[in-house]
Formats: sequence, C-alpha cells, structure tokens
Amino acid sequence: MTQARIRVRGQVQGVGFRPFVWTLARRLGLRGRVRNDAEGVLIEAAGAQVPQFLEALRADIPPLARIDSLEVSVLETDDLPLEFEIMASTAGAARTRVTPDAATCPACLAEIRDPGARRFGYAFANCTHCGPRFSILRSLPYDRGQTTMAAFVFCAECAGEYGDPADRRFHAQPIACPACGPRLWFERAGSEIAGDAIALAAEALRAGKILAIKGLGGFHLACDAQSEAAVALLRARKHRPDKPFALMGGMKMIAQQCTLTAQEEARLQDAAAPILLLARRPDAGVLAPSIAPGQACLGWMLPYTPLHHLVLDAFGGPLVMTSGNLSGEPQVICNAKAREALAAFADGFVMHDRDIARRLDDSVERMTAFGPMVLRHARGRAPSTLRLPPGFDAGPQVLAMGGQMKGAFCLTRGNEALLSHHLGDLDDALSWSETRRALADYAELFDHTPAVVAVDLHEGFRATQHGRAMALPVQGVQHHHAHMAACMGDNMWPLEGPQVAAIVLDGLGLGLDGTLWGGELLLGDYAGFERLAWLDPAPLPGGDAAGRAPWRNALMRLDAAGLGGFADQIFAGQPRALLRQAVAAGINAPLSSSAGRVFDAVAATLGLSPLHQSFEGQAAMALEALAGQVPRAQMRPYPTGEGAAIGVGPLFEALVRDIGQGVAHEVIAARFHAGLAQAFATRARALIDAGTAKAVVLSGGCFQNAVLLGYVMDALGDVCVLVHARTPVNDGSLAFGQALVALARHRDRGCAGDG
Repeated sequence: MTQARIRVRGQVQGVGFRPFVWTLARRLGLRGRVRNDAEGVLIEAAGAQVPQFLEALRADIPPLARIDSLEVSVLETDDLPLEFEIMASTAGAARTRVTPDAATCPACLAEIRDPGARRFGYAFANCTHCGPRFSILRSLPYDRGQTTMAAFVFCAECAGEYGDPADRRFHAQPIACPACGPRLWFERAGSEIAGDAIALAAEALRAGKILAIKGLGGFHLACDAQSEAAVALLRARKHRPDKPFALMGGMKMIAQQCTLTAQEEARLQDAAAPILLLARRPDAGVLAPSIAPGQACLGWMLPYTPLHHLVLDAFGGPLVMTSGNLSGEPQVICNAKAREALAAFADGFVMHDRDIARRLDDSVERMTAFGPMVLRHARGRAPSTLRLPPGFDAGPQVLAMGGQMKGAFCLTRGNEALLSHHLGDLDDALSWSETRRALADYAELFDHTPAVVAVDLHEGFRATQHGRAMALPVQGVQHHHAHMAACMGDNMWPLEGPQVAAIVLDGLGLGLDGTLWGGELLLGDYAGFERLAWLDPAPLPGGDAAGRAPWRNALMRLDAAGLGGFADQIFAGQPRALLRQAVAAGINAPLSSSAGRVFDAVAATLGLSPLHQSFEGQAAMALEALAGQVPRAQMRPYPTGEGAAIGVGPLFEALVRDIGQGVAHEVIAARFHAGLAQAFATRARALIDAGTAKAVVLSGGCFQNAVLLGYVMDALGDVCVLVHARTPVNDGSLAFGQALVALARHRDRGCAGDG
C-alpha cells in the first residue's frame, strides 16, 4: 500500500499526536495531511514507505497518547499536498477520548527551575506532554478556544512555539508564559499582598498557617505536615477529627516515611500522579502524629503542577494537601466561592486567574501483591474510556446512574464505556447538585443521547430517583450484581463467557428479597445471577445509625451468639436495653448480611472506634491495621457456621474466648480476617472444582482491605481470580457494572427496560 487513509481512535488529542505524525511522515518522505476531528485523528498519507509509517504509528507514540483502534483503508483520491501538513481541526459529533490532566513532565520542571529560562518560576508551564486537559475543557474538539485558556492571548514567543510542529509545545492548548498567561498572587482577607506569591506562601506555611491553594481541579488546604500544632488546627477548623490527611512531597521525602516498591515508585510517577497508599516505615517519626491516627498506611502524592513544585521547593518539607471543602461537601473551584467558603479554614490564599471548568478530586490508589487497586477514580484518570468486553459491540446507548455513597455515572456508546469522575456522597445536597451538572456536562461534551437508563434497586437513592424520572426505559440492577459485572468488565470477561462465582463484600445494597445484602456469594453472568451463600443476617439497630456507631452492630452479633452478658460488660455505658427493645419490636432494625457491619462489630468488640465513626470505614481500617501486623501464614482462621447462611456466631464465640485468654488483639484481628476469607473462598472454590464456574470475582468496598484480599487469595489457591485493576473496587464502579448488565439484558430479552 502506497496511499492510505488512517483513522486513529483513542486518547489522541492534546497529547502531541499530530506533531508526532508530522515528524514521522516527513522523516519517511511521505506526502499528506493530519487533522483532529470529533472522532479522533484522521491521517491521509502517500509514499513508498507507508507500510513503515503504519508500523511506527503502532510502536512509538507520545507519552500521553493511547490508541484504541487504528483503521486503515486505501486512499482513493490523490489530492494530497506535496509535503506532509497539519490541518486545522474540524468539529462534529464528539466520539474521541478526552485526555485527563497530566503531571508536570521533566522538561517543563527543568524549565521552571532554570534561572536562564523564560518560564523560570512560572506556575503554569506545560507542553503537549503535561498540564491541564479535562479540568479546563469546555467543549470538543480540544482547541484553545474551547478551553478556559481562551481569554489569554499568545505573546509572539508563545505563538511561535504553538505554531512550530518541531516544538514540544506545538498546539499545546494551555501553553503560556509570564508575559501572556495566567497570573499567580497571594492574598489575605480578600486583599492581595504585595510580593512573590510562592515566597509568601512558604513563609506562611513555616509559621504554622493554613493555606488554600488553587490547583487543577479545585482548592487544596495545605499546612506543614511536620507540625502537630498546624495539623491539629486544620483538623479543628475542618471538623475532621480522625480521617487521614493526604500528603504531598518529593520522592526522597516519601521514601524517608514509607517503604516503597519499584511498582509503587512507578505508580507515584505516573502522569496521573494519584494519591497512593503506602506502608509506613517503622522508624519514621518526623510527621505530625495526627496525620493518620491508628493507620498503617499514609496517602502520598508527588507534586503534579508547576505551582505545587514551586511551593514544595520553597517550603522544603512535606505538606498536608487535603480537599478545600467542609468534610463531605464538594471542593471549591472558583476564586469568589473560595473566599467565601474557605475563609474560616485558611489564613491565606494562593490564587490565580485560570478558571477551572470542572471540579476534580485527587485519585486515590494502592498497589497490592495482586496488582493496582483504584479507590477513587478522579483527577488524572478521568474521564477514562473503557473498551467493552467482546460481545458488547452492539447495543443502545446507556446511561447508568451508579450508587449513593461514591457517586459516579457511566455512559456507553458502541464498544466503549465512559466512567465519570468521583462525585462524592450523593446524600449531600451540594454533591447531588454537582452530579446533575456533571450529567449535563458529559452528555454535551460526548454528544451522548441515552436510549436506556440503568439504576440501583434502592428507591431511596437520589441517583435511582433521577434515573426513574427520565423519560426512558429503565433497567433496575441489583447492587451486588453490578459489582460482579463491573469486575468482569474490568477484566474483559466476554459477554458469552462462562459463569463466574462472585464474592461480593461491602457495606449495604438492597437485595432481591427486600433485605440489605453485603456479604454474598453469587453465581452468574452479566445477564443474571443466583445468590448461593451469604452472611447470616443480623438487625441494623437504628438503620443508618448502625453504620455510624459500631457498638450497635457488635451488640447484635454478640447477642445472636449467646454472648449478651459479654456485650453488657464492654458496652455498659450504652443504652443496650432500649436498643434491644426496639429490635424486638421491629422498629427501624432492618436485617442485613453486610460484611462491612461485621467488620464494625469485630472492631467495636476489640475497642476500636466502638461508639462513633467520624468517617466511613474508620473502625474497619483500624482493624485492618491491626491484622496487618501478623504474617498471614501463621494464622489459624476463626470458624464459621456451615450452610448457605454463613453463621458468624462461632466466629464471635472463638473471638470472645481469645479475648478472655489474653490473646493479642492483632492476632484476634488477623484470625477474623482469615476466618471470613476462608468461609467465602471455600464455597467459591467448590463451584470451580465442580465446573459450575470458571473464575472467581472479588468485588465490593471490603476488598479495599489489602489484608482481607491477601487472605482470600491465599484460600482460593490456583483458581482463576478476577480483581479490579482499572475501575474502583468500591461503589465507584457500580455504574459501569449497571451499564454492562443493562446491555446484556437488552440483547437477551430484546427489550429496553423493566418499567
């Protein structure tokens, strides 16, 4: 082939793909042109070395580019330019992938640290290999006029870089310099303070002050991570007594505080620059004690914008870097709102005049012995386009609404799914308002018109109510089936693939029988499932209040095990009689098989956050930290009951006996993890051995617990196990699973909704 028309789909806009194509084509002596359009990149090329050109396109692409498909056909016309050219972008229906924001590349970092460079000390340096993308994009195609950089007119030097295909800033839409770009300043009490903003910020941080710093997707609240007084002040002002704070530092700072594997070091340096959960070094003691009380891990991220690098360089130490918001609310993104909402928290503000188009939290991840784990899918990862598994290439466009606690929705079109960024707890009115804006934003940005909406079965969820109110056919998807399908889809399990056994352990999800599930063994596929085993249900006294007060769950589990007398001893100061009376009368005490609430019950029995949790998962995280102190190979699991309803009474009997014999709490915690793992893994493995299932799926928020994951993997042995790697293991991936279930049902039933 000497003349080719090449359609490239994927993450190919705003990443230097066109200049890469231009450079390659000219080196090979080809004629032709390349342009961006709403479907990706279109290349028309002619010359003797077109085959070599096609080979190089697949083998050597820019750092941020991702090719989903490369479609080649013979070019029928020969109206090509005499030399290879880059053409202007064309608009149209948006079918290309939008690039997430990317951390500062080494070349731009070297520039801002070079006194001889014109961008020395400039907080907004970027190029085609780094910088803001999704956070500044207003509409497609991705050109400067469609971003929040449209207000900044190029100076002559920036215009020259932008127009030179040989320059790494060619058509890098956010580029600017001190002469023509966004401006940085420091202010207090609404008034700008004269002087260098970076120097003023470092001075304030050294003085123990709290700063609000405007980043890529919103404001952070920052303070000196080595000052207990500063961290305590931030906790008091933010009303966040216990939840761990995220940290920002350089690689050397992180290595002084945490043990780092090669995989973790690489993940930290990924262009997404996520917060990564890392194991504390036992000899590290420089940080303020209240950074992450009672936790074995710390959440670290590297600086990911020039502004962060400059502040960290000037300050010279690690920083707390947490969302600029009141706990539970969306973070602030605009200057005026920051002055109003963060004035009670911050002693000073580091501001700039580049607008943020959409709110993005920091992504949170961890590395396990079994691969990467996504805890929060946000800045740097979103919007991620996921290829649908084989068999899903035909079907209606679907909007899946997700769950309630970790809001995220999903759009499908053709053979792709687009999972939104993390939107927070939709119980919060501001988070729900943000979700509604994001729904409209994504629909317009990606030209999406759904034919079907998929929702959770829980009618109390705002996302479910919104989906059912739309004038569309509705597919109701059971919560844990969605978890199972999301993990299958993450692993590209085919639509026509065999059945899987799914161990789904989480907090709560409405079951088909009207009770609240959360500790389940399912057998099925994308279209349907059977519930084969579950944790023996127990009442949740006070409903949602049981999730906030672990002692309530402990009381129910101890009572059920015939250990009410022990419960009376350890919870002597609590209203036990009143609670028992309410449960006996069936007043606000729904039955639940929740594994999350069993974790709470065990933690409370051991005295970990027994009365109140100030953040979701606090008791379970403390229990994980304890269990992680004991090598897994040494653990004898606690027993559980036989049968479909997995009895946890024997587990609590053994646990209380160990307490009475003075067994160390870390051993008790480990034996609990091992017992729960054994109960589910044994049943799942039996399905594999019988040939009923061909793989085991692990999903649900409890699998954020790396200790539990390890015990389950050990107990499963050499069977095929599917775990989440690209999508959150928690409710953040529910929408992806809902969308896959809706598509599978549509194919099987030939109908669009369940009414």
